[in-house]
Amino acid sequence: MFKSKPDYILSLSVFALSVFGVIMISSASIVKSYEVTGGASNNLYLYRQLVALGIGILAWILVQRIDYHVYKKYSLWFLVASFILLGLVFIPGLGRDYGATRWIGIGGFIFQPSELVKLFIAIYLAAWLSRSKENNKSFWKGFVPFVIIMAAIGALILKEPDLGTAVVIFAIGLSIFFVAGSNIWYLFASVPGFLVVLWFLIRMAPYRWTRFMAYLNPEKDVLGIGYHINQAILAIGSGGLWGLGFGASKQKYNFLPEAASDSIFAIICEELGFIRALLVILVYVLIAIRGYSIAKKVPDDFGRLLAIGITTWFIFQALVNLSAMLGLLPLTGVPLPFVSYGGSSLVISLMGVGILLNISKHANRVRE
Repeated sequence: MFKSKPDYILSLSVFALSVFGVIMISSASIVKSYEVTGGASNNLYLYRQLVALGIGILAWILVQRIDYHVYKKYSLWFLVASFILLGLVFIPGLGRDYGATRWIGIGGFIFQPSELVKLFIAIYLAAWLSRSKENNKSFWKGFVPFVIIMAAIGALILKEPDLGTAVVIFAIGLSIFFVAGSNIWYLFASVPGFLVVLWFLIRMAPYRWTRFMAYLNPEKDVLGIGYHINQAILAIGSGGLWGLGFGASKQKYNFLPEAASDSIFAIICEELGFIRALLVILVYVLIAIRGYSIAKKVPDDFGRLLAIGITTWFIFQALVNLSAMLGLLPLTGVPLPFVSYGGSSLVISLMGVGILLNISKHANRVRE
């Protein structure tokens, strides 16, 4: 008789990051909360993130109890739902524009569909590529359909526009496609085309070109195009080894844009210092090790590919966010998983963790 156990180290790592994120948001968001509420509260964003964490944990517990094989049966519907959800943001009265049309709003409920699409596309690709193993190496039956699917999803997300999320979804798809046994030469051959498309997308959108130029020359216009990255680097450098102290950030006083969301790692460095910020990075390394270890041990192709996709989602997104804050990549607007402010991101990420933990039960079966 076999007994299944979830990966407790992965569970503890994600839970610790999520709680740590709430704590840091309580500090990083006080100024913005005060302004948004007209001085009524310093904790608006903290309360919202606590609600999202509660919903996310409930979703985590629920999906952890569902056998992951069930998702394979409905994988095509997940793909269809992805297109529908991404299309809904463009419907007047339903889509919400906060500088970009990325959200659906119904009353007081605001939701970002592209976060759910990250999970849905991982499920669909894992199911499709695990069924068609003999076609995965084929150009016409494997590579071309993969490119069409990813291009169609990417086109809708880019229309919002949200290049950062499109790149994350591309990384999820690429990781699954690679592990599924595709012809690696097709992937190598597609790199120049991908870079050309990426350059075109950057060059044709003024705000992307501005971010790219700020990345190349952050010191050129410190009060203009280089403002965000320079303030982030200033916050990181100000923290030194041990930080200014929790709650002592100066950059959160409307100097650093998006202090509680995309830029929260800079606030972590400023308040807690390099040593403690390094511990946060090490937790992501631990999540990567546990996630890819689950993929290696799981007994079926669908579970293996899905575990790869979900783990890559978390780790690649974290890498992009951290690299942007350190000036190693252009700013993308991609949140730090489990830590940045954002209800949709937190809830859907915790759902992904629940699925990954259910897969781990099959990977960690032990005989009683």
